[in-house]
Amino acid sequence: MTPQHRVRLPDGEFSTDPDVIAAHRLDRSGWLPKGLPAGVAFAASVADVQALLRHAQSAATPVVVRGAGTGLSGGAAATDGSIVLDLSRMNRIREISAEDQLAVAEPGVITADLDRAAAARGLRYAPDPASAAISTIGGNIATNAGGLRCAKYGVTRDSVLGLDVVLADGEMISTGRRTVKGVAGYDLTSLFVGSEGTLGVVVAATLKLRPLPAATATLAAYFDDITSAAAAVTAITAAGLQPAVAELLDSATLAAIEEAFGPAVNETSSGGAGAIAGAFLLVQTDGSAAEAEAEQIYQVLLRHATSVSRADGAAEAERLLEVRRRALPALERRGRVLIEDVAVPRTRLAEAVAEIQEISRTFAVPVFTMAHAADGNLHPIIVVDRDRELDQDVWAAADAIFTMALRLGGTLTGEHGIGVLKRRWLVDELGERNLALQRQLRSVFDPGGILNPGKAV
Repeated sequence: MTPQHRVRLPDGEFSTDPDVIAAHRLDRSGWLPKGLPAGVAFAASVADVQALLRHAQSAATPVVVRGAGTGLSGGAAATDGSIVLDLSRMNRIREISAEDQLAVAEPGVITADLDRAAAARGLRYAPDPASAAISTIGGNIATNAGGLRCAKYGVTRDSVLGLDVVLADGEMISTGRRTVKGVAGYDLTSLFVGSEGTLGVVVAATLKLRPLPAATATLAAYFDDITSAAAAVTAITAAGLQPAVAELLDSATLAAIEEAFGPAVNETSSGGAGAIAGAFLLVQTDGSAAEAEAEQIYQVLLRHATSVSRADGAAEAERLLEVRRRALPALERRGRVLIEDVAVPRTRLAEAVAEIQEISRTFAVPVFTMAHAADGNLHPIIVVDRDRELDQDVWAAADAIFTMALRLGGTLTGEHGIGVLKRRWLVDELGERNLALQRQLRSVFDPGGILNPGKAV
């Protein structure tokens, strides 16, 4: 970027330092874009975002919005010649209202920090992605992130009441409201949630908070194989029970966690000391009836699992939750990861798990499977050597996984977004006419095509 095109920000900073650019080039997806971004804009205010977008539009320069860079589909990876708009410095929690049970937060707020701040007022921010300790509210909104508690509380969209958004021409609009109900006009708030930075830049969000649960109860179940564990989850749903958390890990993922972090859950598995369970299922209930619901789920699990145990107190429950959160970091230590995010109807979960195992064998590609099991959201993760290209067998395995999900009545992505990695399959899910309408809609908000080009739709 030549000096005359350097962007001046009222409150922030613009950098063309090669080290800064290199640090902002990739997200967590494993996708390697060609070329390098031209610079990084560190926005500290709404005025900075507006100035950057006005410059980008006049210069026809692509803009890639970035929070913490924890995206898993390539949506935040920077394309050649683009400007990265880093929102991590816009990290204020502007308001927490215990009376209205809402918060107003800037996009750079870390998800877990908002949850802790809400907890100090007797409330909780329900969305709980496994990356909550490092991901940002803006990134969660961009991908409509789910998380561990989504079985009961839904995904990010279910907790967003309103947004302040800077459009591609630099103008800011506000969508939604602070009230619980409201149906005036089209629901632009929901449209922006999950749009992956292609329609505008979220600079503030009004978010729904919920009361902290009166109690929680946590169960750990072990199985001979992941298919049995998936069948157990289906049985829980069939019994009319709704846990807040139901997280599933296969034996390969458990082995990776143990290799990276030491023994975690397997000291209590039926195989004895040092044995790796065929699958591990973590279930948590919450609310005033938590213990009663947990007992009912316990009885269901006994019919499927090799062993079931109750967590002894909050510390033990948190340790088990931490096992789940460590799954992806453990796999990232093994090599380059290609993270899939398919979802299927809950009644087809066991079938999907069995097919993923067969796909792994057929293409001789290692696939590690974890899941937000209670809502059918599977994360089959392909791990390859860091210096290995994503060759024909890898893409064939990915194609087979996506095709399987759609055939079972599911979707390409439950919470990570389309980004770059899944774009080639999007028409298979949406159809030609649907996809064309979505691209027309995108052009209404961004006629110059500067916002995250080549991503999502």
